[in-house]
Amino acid sequence: MTTQWFPTSHRAVCLLGVPLLCLFATRTPALAQTLTDLQTADAPLVLKAQGSFFIGGEKVEQTENELGNLAPGGHITINQMYVRYMVPGNGNNVPVVMVHGATLTGKSWETTPDGRMGWDEYFVRRGHPVYVPDQIGRGRSGFNQAVFNNVRAGTAPASSQAPWLRFSDENVWPNFRFGLKPGAPYPDTQFPVSAVDELSKQAVPDVNRGLPAPTPTIAALSELADQLNGAVLMGHSQSGSFPLAAALLNPAVTKGLVLLEPGTCPATYTADDIAVLAKVPLLVVFGDYRDTPTGISALPSWQDRFVACQALIGRITAAGGQAEMLAPPDAALRGNSHMIMQDRNSLQVADMILRWIDQRVQPVAARN
Repeated sequence: MTTQWFPTSHRAVCLLGVPLLCLFATRTPALAQTLTDLQTADAPLVLKAQGSFFIGGEKVEQTENELGNLAPGGHITINQMYVRYMVPGNGNNVPVVMVHGATLTGKSWETTPDGRMGWDEYFVRRGHPVYVPDQIGRGRSGFNQAVFNNVRAGTAPASSQAPWLRFSDENVWPNFRFGLKPGAPYPDTQFPVSAVDELSKQAVPDVNRGLPAPTPTIAALSELADQLNGAVLMGHSQSGSFPLAAALLNPAVTKGLVLLEPGTCPATYTADDIAVLAKVPLLVVFGDYRDTPTGISALPSWQDRFVACQALIGRITAAGGQAEMLAPPDAALRGNSHMIMQDRNSLQVADMILRWIDQRVQPVAARN
């Protein structure tokens, strides 16, 4: 029997009324977001520190051709993970690492497409240091460009190149569950569809399939949690299972795991794997309309993934662990999309997760 967790109450959030007007168009420029669209909080954001750094990376030697014929051959660093961080001026809560999904970057957790506060800032305001990586092969993180330059030079076959992945704006509607088709949002959708073009701008080419397997992002996340002396790892979509994999590398530094609409909850874990995962509190979060066809035949439905995660929760709880499902529809919050951290009620969902962290995750001791 799986455990269902819901808060008895949550913070009320005032939202600006936004008409469900789709601005999707196929051959016109994306509508621009302006500075006046941003909804700045009245209270100042007080930080002890903020900045950025890199985790991991490999030093390799490459030829002039592999470097793109810009300069003579030599050594470079590849597969390093960029991390941006904010540490609150007060509060000593457990750090939270927020990892984005496929074809996206850490921007997923920042200001929402319609200009509201993102989870990175909100969690900091609630006393948690927040660390937001760009997955290796995305955004400001590195990858090995030599594979593509070698094909261009004719020294490697075209088949050695990995595809650069993107979702079309049309497919995002059913796959991210804004509505059954472009321009037809669900009546109660929580995603701000009037700003859907701003979400399109957040997408970037994704070379994940060209990275070593397993993706080096997982080892980098484990290393980051170790450097933080323990952290809650939060993954979304394609990275939703990364916290699980990182916990298997070093459960002592993964203080809590939050799987937000994970692309998979693996059924292949051994009994020994489950025993390790049972040492770390786990929360899985899914939104609404999970039966919506994704429009991608090669991928399971979101409902199938929900069921797989329920099965994993069952295995972990049977092994004595604390594993729970948070489904906002079951708490009378309807219309949440796959991009739940950007939905109009996103701070209500954040409050549920924060309450879970407060109740389930042990504080992190200061590193000497």
